[in-house]
Amino acid sequence: MGFPQGFLWGGATAANQYEGGYNEGGRGLATSDVITDGNMTTPRRITIKLKDGTLTSINRFEELPDGAVGYLDPDTYYPSHVATDFYHHYEEDIKLFAEMGFNSFRMSISWTRIFPRGDEEQPNEEGLAFYDKVFDTCLSYNIEPIVTICHFDVPKFLADEMDGWSDRRVVDYYVNYCDAIFKRYKNKVKYWMTFNEINLLNGYTTLGCRKTDDQTRYQALHHMFVASAQAVQLGHVINPDFEIGMMVAYILSYPETCNPADQQEDIDAARNLKHFFCDVQCRGYYPSYKLAEFERKGIVIKKEPYDDEILFNGTVDYIGFSYYNSGVSTSRKDAETTDGNVARVVKSKYLKESEWGWPIDPMGLRIAMNQLWDRYQLPLMVVENGLGAKDTVEADGSINDDYRIDYLADHIAEMKKSIELDGVELWGYTPWGCIDLVSAGTGEMTKRYGMIYVDMDDKGNGNLKRSKKKSFDWYKKVILSNGEDLSK
Repeated sequence: MGFPQGFLWGGATAANQYEGGYNEGGRGLATSDVITDGNMTTPRRITIKLKDGTLTSINRFEELPDGAVGYLDPDTYYPSHVATDFYHHYEEDIKLFAEMGFNSFRMSISWTRIFPRGDEEQPNEEGLAFYDKVFDTCLSYNIEPIVTICHFDVPKFLADEMDGWSDRRVVDYYVNYCDAIFKRYKNKVKYWMTFNEINLLNGYTTLGCRKTDDQTRYQALHHMFVASAQAVQLGHVINPDFEIGMMVAYILSYPETCNPADQQEDIDAARNLKHFFCDVQCRGYYPSYKLAEFERKGIVIKKEPYDDEILFNGTVDYIGFSYYNSGVSTSRKDAETTDGNVARVVKSKYLKESEWGWPIDPMGLRIAMNQLWDRYQLPLMVVENGLGAKDTVEADGSINDDYRIDYLADHIAEMKKSIELDGVELWGYTPWGCIDLVSAGTGEMTKRYGMIYVDMDDKGNGNLKRSKKKSFDWYKKVILSNGEDLSK
C-alpha cells in the first residue's frame, strides 16, 4: 500500500529563522527580533529597556521586569534580522525545492510584515505583495504552500504596549490578520496552521507576556485557543475548501519502569505537555483533568460569554505536529534531565543521541502517530522532523551528510508502517529546515538541518551561497519513488 497518491512531500521553515529582511518592505518589529544568538552552553537572551531607561539583557525564558520593553542594541547580533535571507533568495530557493521534487512547502507568514504594529485596521500592501510572489512562485512549480499563521513570535508593539496574548484585544487583532491573509490568498493557499507548537509557548518571546507564571500563561493560551477557533470558522466561510489545522510539538515519553508511580508520571507528562492543547483544539472543550488542576492551583480563566461555544464550533481539520525525539518519564526526584527535552526525563539506555543530546528514536514516530490517530481520528501531518548536526564542507565543495540520510530514512520507514500496518491517515511530511536556517533553540547556524547548505556562520558572516548536500539527491529519489526507495 505505502504512501498514498498525492502525498505531500516537502520541507519546513519559519519566517523568524529563515526569512530575514526584518526592516524591509514596511515590516514592523516582532519579539523574535530582540533575541540574541547563543550556542549549546550559552543561552539566547532578550535585550530590553527597563522602565528607568536602563539597557540590559535577560535569559529569554525569564520574566521581564514590570514596564520593561524589548530593545534593539546596535552592537548586538540578532540572527532573525538576516537569518538565511529567504526574503531576497525566495526564487532561487523555491527552484531548488522544485528540483528536489517538493510538491509542498511549509512556511510561515511574518505577522508584522502584514500588520507592522499588529493593531492596524488595514494591512501593509507591500507585505501582502511579497507573499503573493512567494506563493505564485511555489504554484508555478506545482508546490502546495502549507502556511503557519503565527510561528514563535508576536508583534513587538502588542507585547510592549498590551502585554501580548494576556490582553483579550489581541484575539481580535489576530483574527483581523487572519481575515486579511485568508481573503488575499484564498485561491493560492489551501493548508493553514494557526499557531506553531502551541504547547511550548510562554513568556515574552512567544506569547508577548512579561510574566511566565501559570495564571498568566494559561489565560494567554485561552485567548489563543479562542483566536484559533475563530480563525477556523472564519477561514471556512472565506473558502470552504480550506484545511485549517493546529500544530503541536509531540514530545513522546515512556515510563521508566512498570512502577505505577512512573506510569502516572508519564500520564501527567503527556497531559501537560501535549494532550491538553490537542484536546481543546480537536475536541472543542477543556478536559476535566485540566479543570481539576486549575482548581487545585487556584488558576482562574476569565472567559467571555460565548468562548465555550466558539471553542466547540472551531475545532481544527487536521493535526500538524513536530517529532524529533522521545524521553523517559520518571517519578525519581534525583533524575538527570536529558538535553533537548521539555519534560523532566532521564536518558534512555536503548537510544543513541545526536550531537546536541537529543535521543534518536524513529520507532517513536510511529508510536506518536498512533497515539494521535487513536485519540482524535483526525488526519495528521508530520510538519517537522530532522537531525540538527555539524556539517563539513569538503575541499571539493561536497557535503556528505550520511547521518542525516540515515535519520530521515529510518523515520520515513516508520511513517510507512503507520500507514500500512496501523491505518493512520497521514497527509504529508515536511522535514524541518529543508534548507539551512537559524536554530530556534540555540540561535546558531552550526546546528544545521537542511538538505541545502547556506554559507552563513553563527555570527552572520558568509555569502549566503546555496549548495546541495548529499541528502538533496537522496530525498529527491525518495520523493520520486513516493517513499518506496530509501536506499543511499
